[in-house]
Amino acid sequence: MMHFVDEVRLAVKAGDGGNGSAAFRRARFEPLGGPSGGDGGRGGDIVFVACPQLRTLLDLRYRKRIEAPSGEHGRSKDQYGKAGADHEIRVPIGTVVRDAETGAELVDLTEAGQRCIIAKGGRGGRGNIHFATSTNQAPRTAEDGQPGESLELSLELKLFADVGLVGFPNAGKSTLIAATSRAKPKIANYPFTTLVPNLGVVAVANHAGGRDRVTQEGSFVIADIPGLVEGAAAGKGLGHDFLRHIERTRILLFVVAPDVAGPASMLDQLKALKAELTAFNPDILNKETLIVRSKSDLNARDVNEEAAEDEAALLALPECIGSVCAVTHEGLDALVMALWQKLSTPRDPVAPASPTPADAPSAAPSGAA
Repeated sequence: MMHFVDEVRLAVKAGDGGNGSAAFRRARFEPLGGPSGGDGGRGGDIVFVACPQLRTLLDLRYRKRIEAPSGEHGRSKDQYGKAGADHEIRVPIGTVVRDAETGAELVDLTEAGQRCIIAKGGRGGRGNIHFATSTNQAPRTAEDGQPGESLELSLELKLFADVGLVGFPNAGKSTLIAATSRAKPKIANYPFTTLVPNLGVVAVANHAGGRDRVTQEGSFVIADIPGLVEGAAAGKGLGHDFLRHIERTRILLFVVAPDVAGPASMLDQLKALKAELTAFNPDILNKETLIVRSKSDLNARDVNEEAAEDEAALLALPECIGSVCAVTHEGLDALVMALWQKLSTPRDPVAPASPTPADAPSAAPSGAA
């Protein structure tokens, strides 16, 4: 199993420039040959490159320091030193590079193949051929190369996905992503089964049922974020470490169920989830949001009348798609097509965010399920 690493601290140093040479021609029949010292070569740059084949910062986990080659020194006979090769550091798309000391963002690599020079190599020193004048025809002066830039960096990965699943532990998110894509997340009946974010590609044609204008190429990426708990924005539970990945998603899909490790009421679950996201980043809820009631095989009426009223109030919300059961695949086709329709429709930038049902009546008191 590939280890997921989304935070790395790294020291980088660009190559130093080579020193210029103070040399003179010593050829036969040239008693006054003059200066012939060449320039030093430029030091190599440290370049970050966004690579679509990478999904984690694991390759940099144990590399505490990376240096680019220095330029060669200048030589006699007007020979310039060779420039140091640039050192490319490949990172996943969505990597944010910051100055570890100041916290300033240096670059956000959001596109495949995007390149950015983080640390520039030092300029090579000039040889004595540049210092000859009419009054000083035999200069013994040459410049030293300049040192390359050195930085302490903090790398943070924010995954890109079209749809991000948000819910309490045991809400059925892993089962949902496994049923709609080829992702194989670990699934078990206990909280915090999901310890790292999982990405899956949903092929729309598999759920289209012969609908027009849906081709085999139609697909979108869905992300299963580890389950949140109340207080996650303050560092409680596992969700705090992965809330940053939600910032990259276009649509938030809230997954609620009647038997999760959170509030018993599904409306209370929804309110608590939105409160945690708002506490982490108030702008997150400006994204398009949808709600789905998972585990539809668990009938709320079998619990009590209040649970049934809670479910009815949830399903009546305008952003609620309905109920699904990932085990039996009930409602999955409708869910996928609703998500695809949202993703295929350009969003009006001035449209207000979906209302938060903070004032919706709760049918059951908060508490453990």
